[in-house]
Amino acid sequence: MINWDSLKKEYEEIVSKLSQASIDQNVRTELQKRSSQLSELLSIHDEIEILESHLAENADLIKTGEEDIKELAEEENREIEQQLKVASQRLDELLYPGDENDSKSVFLEIRAGAGGQEAALFVADLFKMYSNYALEKNWVVSIVDSNSTDIGGYKELIVHIKGKNVYRRLKFESGVHRVQRVPKTEGSGRIHTSTVTVAVLPEVEDVDIDINPQDLRIDVFRSQGAGGQSVNTTDSAVRIVHVPSGLVVTCQDERSQIKNKAKAMKVLRARLFELEKSKKEAEIVEKRKQQIGSGERSEKIRTYNFPQNRISDHRINLTLKNLDHVIQGHIDELIDPLIEWDILQRKKEAKV
Repeated sequence: MINWDSLKKEYEEIVSKLSQASIDQNVRTELQKRSSQLSELLSIHDEIEILESHLAENADLIKTGEEDIKELAEEENREIEQQLKVASQRLDELLYPGDENDSKSVFLEIRAGAGGQEAALFVADLFKMYSNYALEKNWVVSIVDSNSTDIGGYKELIVHIKGKNVYRRLKFESGVHRVQRVPKTEGSGRIHTSTVTVAVLPEVEDVDIDINPQDLRIDVFRSQGAGGQSVNTTDSAVRIVHVPSGLVVTCQDERSQIKNKAKAMKVLRARLFELEKSKKEAEIVEKRKQQIGSGERSEKIRTYNFPQNRISDHRINLTLKNLDHVIQGHIDELIDPLIEWDILQRKKEAKV
């Protein structure tokens, strides 16, 4: 249980210390940081208390007031409850902070798994779904590299999504996505099951991870389109091999070799960062019985059943009957419950 009186007292003591001119600069910096944290916490807590008091007052009016007064109080309470939900979520995020990479842009990697051409077509469907969602959030999407098929799908697709809090919203998409539907190429109407893997990697800065240039082997070649045909007359495509890890990154989206190399280096940096992060996490005893948002591609996280218009997220036992709506990019109704579930797990861990 949080002792808000104690936090308020701590905040007041810090403000008093900061008013002293003789305080050490390093100490001042730390105190200012803590003061800012406490100020935001206390402000949101006060907002929640005010909203809750308004709810209680309206509850009395609903019990005893005239009919028109009851209707007004009920309508106002619905608005207050929504405001209270938002404020409570903000408070939880401050009390139980999530991943330090949450605010970052991402590299989204989508690859066809089992299912051949049908899996490749579903890669294209997921790309459209995420692109529409990004448009809704005012994020910027650009293709880094792709390996397309003759019938409009992709064997592999790497996309950069730039914006605020992209990783926070998309990190739970990492894993195996299973699709069940009748393929366009199927004449008998049989339902096929295919899989696609998704990896969401936070974009990292040069300072986040050090790469020795001597560890890199860089090759250039002509860009290739579907079926292997050349789509450029110059050697602008770039392949970078990180020898120590064996990681290989290819970029051929731009006509400029320099731009392709820069994009490929960003992808490599993100993959190396994720690799190092996974190693560190593997050394720590797992507190959660059910992993979520870990990027484990062996996990089947979601099923898209087109004949029944059903989409199910297996991590939180969530099933929606509006796949036709969700696949168009309206995925907040999947993402919001996952974020709430993640906050709940962090609350439980904080009590351990």
